[in-house]
Amino acid sequence: MDEGSAMPEANEPLRRARERVQSPNASGESLTRQELAELVNAWIYENIGATNVAEIDANYIGKLEQGKIRWPQDENRRAALRAVLGVETDSELGFRRPRREPPREAGVNRQTFLRTVGVGAAVGGAHVIDMFAFSEPTPVPSVVGTAEVAEVRAAAQTFGTWDARYGGGFVREAVMAQLRFAVQLLNARGSERTRGELLSAVGYLGHVTGFMAFDAYAHDDARRMFRFALSCAEEAGDWPLRAKILSSMARQAIWCGDPDSGLTFAEMALVRSDRLTGTEQAMLHTARARALGKLRRSQDTVMAVGNADDAFARAEPSNDPPWMAYYDGAQHAGDTGHALWELAIQGRFVTDATTRLETAVRRHGEGAARSRAISQTKLASLVMVTGDPLEAATVGGGALEAATPLKSHRAADDLRALSGYARAHQDIGEVTALRGRIEAAVATV
Repeated sequence: MDEGSAMPEANEPLRRARERVQSPNASGESLTRQELAELVNAWIYENIGATNVAEIDANYIGKLEQGKIRWPQDENRRAALRAVLGVETDSELGFRRPRREPPREAGVNRQTFLRTVGVGAAVGGAHVIDMFAFSEPTPVPSVVGTAEVAEVRAAAQTFGTWDARYGGGFVREAVMAQLRFAVQLLNARGSERTRGELLSAVGYLGHVTGFMAFDAYAHDDARRMFRFALSCAEEAGDWPLRAKILSSMARQAIWCGDPDSGLTFAEMALVRSDRLTGTEQAMLHTARARALGKLRRSQDTVMAVGNADDAFARAEPSNDPPWMAYYDGAQHAGDTGHALWELAIQGRFVTDATTRLETAVRRHGEGAARSRAISQTKLASLVMVTGDPLEAATVGGGALEAATPLKSHRAADDLRALSGYARAHQDIGEVTALRGRIEAAVATV
């Protein structure tokens, strides 16, 4: 049944979803139809910017709940309703597409045939999606405590570990769904201390979500998630989390060709660095060095790397927050090597950059598969330009093997860059073979 159809059947899943969300204006009360309409309008404006979508009101929400409108035609409205009500699929809100006659080919009903042979569920995409849709989404508690905070933190840490090992492309939708649920917890009641801890936990999860989006080249999504996470950290007064988020914002800006903004983010994070651990300071000085390297400010880059080394010498991992566990000696070597790479590719500080990247490749464990692959690719590119092309082909082959299982656009783009540097030596068989393997590997990324 779609907009304007007759014989309405009440949409109970939508009504229940609305009543599970707390009103932003009346403590302890459910969201009203008018409030839901206003939140949907605001979501569309902030996230879509669609000026051609007419605003809705309580009357429209009423028609949806009464079943007079069973399928909102505008996809932006459906997306907004899913986001505001914290669900993943339209079917969780009782929305169903208008029924159409199943396609027939040569007198055979395909769906009937597939059901007959027992494979309909395996190949009928829409049916599979419906099979895994929740008819009863997880209820959002009205009161939160330490248990909920711990669960959000655990989710952030688990997804962050997955991201570092496999890349952000595979489970990005899953962590986004988790974040939607976690955000709703911020509307629940709790002590002032619990709210601060929850803000930090949700901000941590928001940062993980943002970094996965960055790695998947969903850059607008990443920027929104980083801004949201930063607002959580600042409201909670969590300086370490603020530093981590700004560091990632700097890395994204640098990657996207805006090192000037990257430098600004890194320097913003270094404000009141006395509140940060040696590890966190090293991470930020490294981000600053990478921005300066991109800006070709050679002397400033070398000084920033020195500051990062000095800060890392003061690191005490036992004092670091959980999201800094990744920043060990291998990560520091790789990140400073990346900063110096910008100079080394021009023939300066080649030995120092090479040594640091080699250390990163050698010391990174399985849990840092993406970092190791990216450092190995950068090393191969550097050797390809400044050293022996045969050696570079060997290093590049290892980098390709390390990067192939990853779902990372960043790792794939670094491989493409390596292939570009190798073009100058395409008369060497091993180099030509490496370029062919890279082209095949990144063709679908």
